[in-house]
Amino acid sequence: SAKNSTISRLLFTFFLFLGTLVSIIMIIPGVEKELHKLPGFCRGSDSVLGVQADVDCSGFLGHKAVYRMGFATAAFFFLFAVLMVCVRSSKDPRAAIQNGFWFFKFLLLVGLTVGAFYIPDGSFTSVWFYFGVVGSFLFILIQLILLIDFAHSWSQLWLRNADESNAKGWYAALCTVTSIFYAASITAIALLYVYYTKPQGCTEGKVLISINLILCLIISAVSILPKIQEAQPHSGLLQASLITLYTIFITWSALANVPTQECNPTLLLRNSTGSAADPQLTTWWDAPSIVGLVVFILCTLFISIRSSDHTQVNKLMLTEESGAGAGTEAAAESGAHRAYDNEQEGVSYSYSFFHLCLLLAALYIMMTLTNWYRPDDSLQVLHSPWTAVWVKISSSWAGLLLYVWTLVAPLVLPQRDFS
Repeated sequence: SAKNSTISRLLFTFFLFLGTLVSIIMIIPGVEKELHKLPGFCRGSDSVLGVQADVDCSGFLGHKAVYRMGFATAAFFFLFAVLMVCVRSSKDPRAAIQNGFWFFKFLLLVGLTVGAFYIPDGSFTSVWFYFGVVGSFLFILIQLILLIDFAHSWSQLWLRNADESNAKGWYAALCTVTSIFYAASITAIALLYVYYTKPQGCTEGKVLISINLILCLIISAVSILPKIQEAQPHSGLLQASLITLYTIFITWSALANVPTQECNPTLLLRNSTGSAADPQLTTWWDAPSIVGLVVFILCTLFISIRSSDHTQVNKLMLTEESGAGAGTEAAAESGAHRAYDNEQEGVSYSYSFFHLCLLLAALYIMMTLTNWYRPDDSLQVLHSPWTAVWVKISSSWAGLLLYVWTLVAPLVLPQRDFS
């Protein structure tokens, strides 16, 4: 038996993963070339990304398809986010829509997808790019909140196990994992300096890597200050090392969008004939995109199945398990393999906020699969804009600031309970 709330979250997440899978299939080179057979999708339409019909748009097909799929998925979750505002318990008639009618929801998603492919091009891609940028920035912050929460919970669990069992092995495991994270971060920073900077030039890359390196050193030092340790005995280098590693990943992802070929060996320029600047780079995929896809999957699953050990995070993410025990008796009555209603006294998570998170996740994966590329002013080349670089870097700074706040908040606000 399982809770209704868990089953519903997993099924909505499955819809998101289904849309992601369709998007991935559409950017496989063999499939992308066949998309021009869709009626009006390439040649024969009034315009393609604002380009007249006599221009070959085969280089834009995958980009265009992913944007349409991203729009359909985001619209699906936006619809449910609005529909589920202020649902307090399963006694609300709208809760039945949230927790049932899955076949009709699937039909709705299919209908939105089909409709999205008939959206006139015009300025759609340019406008939707900025929606994707904002949504991705917010989803990266959600990722960082979940990561900080996970790091604190991980450290507390292992330290509690060490205290209860008086075993040195838990401390050895903490030291080992922390050392691995820092070793991976140092290696990654060295590789970023080697591959994304040059002795002469590439000043932006050098500055961004150096700033984030200094900030990571600062948060590591702050996490073990005596005052911080006194206020938060469970804070330590394990959390700082994990946040450092993720910050370096965000930095790498940002540098992979630097639009200068000399400073970005992974840059791929695609023109309107579908050829690449480097014949070896024939797909949309690069290493940061693959890692970003893995992080996306883990975070969305994390959102779907877990409630935090920390009440502050539950309040922020609106996942307080207030009605968690309401359906225990119903579980016993309904049999071993049936979902039971555990939300009669109160919902166990905010329906609207959950759909908002999946909406932001849909925008994030749309941008990740297209490498944050967009058409240039001539509408002949898909290029990587500086916007992507600064959004990712600023999100890493916001995440570091958030982590520092979790450390110093008990000192700044001594009258509040942070236990």
